[in-house]
Amino acid sequence: MAVRVSVLPARRCLFDEPVRIRVTGLRPQQALTLRASLRDDTGQLFQAHARYRAGGSGELDLSRSPALGGSYTGVEPMGLLWSLRSKEPYRRLAKRNVLTPFCVELEVYEGHGDMSCLLGKCTHERWFLGEGVKRISVREGRLKATLFLPPGAGPFPGLIDLYGSGGGLVEYRASLLASRGFVTLALAYMAFEDLPATPEVLELDYFEEAINFLQKQQQVKDTGIGVLGLSKGADLALSMATFLPGIKAAVSISGSGFNSFIPLQGDGFTLPVHPYDLGRMKISEESGLVDFSEVLDDHRDPKTWESRIPIELSSAKLLFLCGLDDMNWKSELYCRDAVQRLRQHGLEVEFCSYSGAGHLLEPPYLPLCQASIHKVLGAFVHWGGQWREHAKAQEDVWRRIQAFFWRHLNSDISKSKL
Repeated sequence: MAVRVSVLPARRCLFDEPVRIRVTGLRPQQALTLRASLRDDTGQLFQAHARYRAGGSGELDLSRSPALGGSYTGVEPMGLLWSLRSKEPYRRLAKRNVLTPFCVELEVYEGHGDMSCLLGKCTHERWFLGEGVKRISVREGRLKATLFLPPGAGPFPGLIDLYGSGGGLVEYRASLLASRGFVTLALAYMAFEDLPATPEVLELDYFEEAINFLQKQQQVKDTGIGVLGLSKGADLALSMATFLPGIKAAVSISGSGFNSFIPLQGDGFTLPVHPYDLGRMKISEESGLVDFSEVLDDHRDPKTWESRIPIELSSAKLLFLCGLDDMNWKSELYCRDAVQRLRQHGLEVEFCSYSGAGHLLEPPYLPLCQASIHKVLGAFVHWGGQWREHAKAQEDVWRRIQAFFWRHLNSDISKSKL
């Protein structure tokens, strides 16, 4: 009987979907090694492997069988995805072109040795754009963005998606959210096309343009707009929820409650940057990684409070998410401070922190990036996180984000795809 590798329920799915990997046609108790391989959009190879032993019937099911070693151990149905690593150090697996899938090669080898005897293989396609989702490039007014529309007439809840200070136009989270029923606008605000890599100031009315643009889309519900941000994008999401009308719900991932690194100019005011000193960066002699966590001044010092975002004035619903192993900055302390401020004013706020999770909390099954190049600093920055714990956190974060926005932006929660 030939060895067969199966991915259930189908070989093609969205990237955020769990699958069941099975191998049949093996000898009872046969020792074998499974390997997953994919190349990112630059051609960089990422791989993971795990050693297993077949069951008494000659079958292996990763949802029930424990890995005995390799990139991970124990029963981890999606371990071959979340443990993918590049041989080149400090590479982040991210999708640049959401119109194409990541093609994962799944291979089964004889024994627990050098993986020289291939028994079977298959290709598994993991997409970031659901069937029928439209991708539309937006260059209207000053906006540099991409709009993603779910299939159908809608109306759907509308979201604005912001990434961090690395800049660029990042689409893969927005495209997945559109595949889950949200009209999503991925918005660039620095280091993209003619947007400067290090702006002297960010203008709040640029983000107001994005809100107005999204509200004009006929497929968008008129129940208010949501905004989702990571790192610097999280601070901007809170500022939008505080200063701009139309934002009904905001999610901060690994953010803070103050304005970081770039002044924010509003209508008649400028929110200064939280004091920082790049001279407090630490560079590891062993790894060469930058420890960024002590750069910012103490957020509890009253001298720094003028940089605080007055989130207690916001009428939007807020959700704070962060990892306890964030090595980039003290996001858990910053988030707790923001939550405490809100609760002191009698406001309801949701907050969840994750043990072992790092700074870059991404959609599920994208592997942990413990360190990578920071485009603005031009140095390799330590983001933190432990592999298994970070993977589990990303699954919960993704569920919470969607549930939060469905609850506050969609009047008919029964239609949600959760």
